[in-house]
Amino acid sequence: MDETTELQERFAAPNEELKPEILSELESILRLHRISPEELSYKWESYCMKMGAEETKLDLKTTRDFKKDIQEILERESRSKMQKGHEKRNIHATPRAGVGGGDVMSMLDGMIDTPARGSTIKRKSNFDTPAPKSNKKHPMSSPGGVQTPDTITTTTFADRTNSGEVVQSLNPNNIPKSISSTIPPSEPRIKLKANTDMGKFAYKTMGMKLSEASEILDDRIDEFTALVQVHHELEDSAFGNPSRESQSEIVAVGRIASDSVDGKLNVSSLVLETSRRSGAGFRVPLKVDRLQSYDFFRGKIVALRGTNASGDFFAINEVLDIPLLNYSATDPDKYDDINDRIRNGDEEDGEPRPLTIMIASGPYTTEENLDYSPLNALLTAAQEKQADTLILNGPFIDIEHPTIRDGDFELPSSFPHEPDKATLNDLFRYHISKPLIALTKALPGISIVLVPSVRDAVSKHAAYPQDRLPKKYLGLPKQVSTVTNPMTLALNEMVFGISSQDILEQMRAAQVVGGKAKQEDFYARWCKGLIEQRHFFPVFPPADRSAVALVEGEEDKVSFLPMGASLDVSYLKLGEMMTARPDVLIVPSGLNYFIKVVESVISINPGTLSKKRGPGTYARMVIQPMHPTDEQREKGEPITHRLYDRCRVDIVRI
Repeated sequence: MDETTELQERFAAPNEELKPEILSELESILRLHRISPEELSYKWESYCMKMGAEETKLDLKTTRDFKKDIQEILERESRSKMQKGHEKRNIHATPRAGVGGGDVMSMLDGMIDTPARGSTIKRKSNFDTPAPKSNKKHPMSSPGGVQTPDTITTTTFADRTNSGEVVQSLNPNNIPKSISSTIPPSEPRIKLKANTDMGKFAYKTMGMKLSEASEILDDRIDEFTALVQVHHELEDSAFGNPSRESQSEIVAVGRIASDSVDGKLNVSSLVLETSRRSGAGFRVPLKVDRLQSYDFFRGKIVALRGTNASGDFFAINEVLDIPLLNYSATDPDKYDDINDRIRNGDEEDGEPRPLTIMIASGPYTTEENLDYSPLNALLTAAQEKQADTLILNGPFIDIEHPTIRDGDFELPSSFPHEPDKATLNDLFRYHISKPLIALTKALPGISIVLVPSVRDAVSKHAAYPQDRLPKKYLGLPKQVSTVTNPMTLALNEMVFGISSQDILEQMRAAQVVGGKAKQEDFYARWCKGLIEQRHFFPVFPPADRSAVALVEGEEDKVSFLPMGASLDVSYLKLGEMMTARPDVLIVPSGLNYFIKVVESVISINPGTLSKKRGPGTYARMVIQPMHPTDEQREKGEPITHRLYDRCRVDIVRI
């Protein structure tokens, strides 16, 4: 596919084509920065999020502003690098390690001028807007070169338009929107059951041993080897060591990795890492020339059929399928009890009212303040729709929020504690727990699920997999369940897989794709990767944390690193999808919202409830009850849930 065609597919509205002048500007950006149309589409999404304007459309003016914004970011990074290179240093003193770490390479960076490598920082900086200050205005913080902070037209949350608009739907014509009852149910219509052993998540952080971590990584390869052998009915002799020179074709199972210094994955840096059992832990370069399609990312466990005739590289002839987990299923007799619970006092002979589940992801307030207006608007919508379950993904008190990070915020006049004695737990109780208590009084039958994030300031467990939030210190009502991150949760018969970690952004940064796979929907491709790998975080190692570039006028401030993945490899097994494929996979991300049905799994990115300066989106599900047929009851076999046929999902503007 040529660049022009791909630009039309990624940027043009459905059944329309880009205007020639817009297409020319986009092609100019590709040539100037030497990036692909896919990468350009990511940058456009980032630009729209940074502007925070829901009505941002791709016209000639916005395209030119977008082009200038990319150039401005690049120039700002270059100035930041040059300033660091000209800092006065005592050449006789021992250099101190920088913020990024205390290794030898950090010390060398202090002694010599290294050419700026902006690729990593550039990608991150696209997603970060400088923190707004009431007493400062920086011209260089303007997204477009022809605009100034005084002339930028952004949509604040209070001035938002199109609130409640449905921007994307699944099954909109088959299933009606949620129907409210005259009297809210007094008892829960949804029974929650944890399919995850949450007690194992209370491990001690910062105690990872290299020997334990390597065993976990090795065991994962060996487990997939056994799965592949059974699924493809292979003999033991079919498997071999891919790093050993041989003319015979073998099957090799291992982990995709990169041999480049910066960890970037591309065709030339692609290697297969073996386990100690299958290949003594060696890495062997891979050749993909014979493949018509390939889709790899760092950490992906793959089964490859090929040869290593020269001893220098393993030439892949075929990528074998990884068997998927079985479908979730329920015995037919149990549906009677479930439907009785759903009916909850309604007419016994009538059809039970459909269930309503709402899903949102933090941040729950804009970067301009800490008033949590988006969260309050969501809870109002939940009350109006009489939601049966509300799933809230962190962060709640975001440690990366500019005012939280800098400690530069004022408490409201109605805050119940003196400012010098208040804690972050008090802030959570006021902004999160208090409105949740009000909601549970209005809807006594609602069930609320809180999923933590590694960016949560009130979390005592800053590692992934992550323990649940400390409920007893946060003043949460009994209808609220705090769960781990990730979490597999049964809601009646339905199985939900939830992780607040932004794995989609990690997969985007760690992937290499070629052939026919490039033409596939990348959101669906990433979700399929999670399902195939049977893990909520299959990327290893995770993407590097990149310091956020400081804007002009704030060079005296300390540069900081984002939280990143905070992955504890020793407990990586806690992130696995254990027994069955979930019916719903919730993957919150800063990327664009979506609803996809992948391998019979409804995959949802609800988007963030608030953007940096304006409103965001959430997901709303309307689920019809399941009624087994007489034939299914006679067989007595477990019935797959087929939720994608009896469920409506909407992405809604808050």
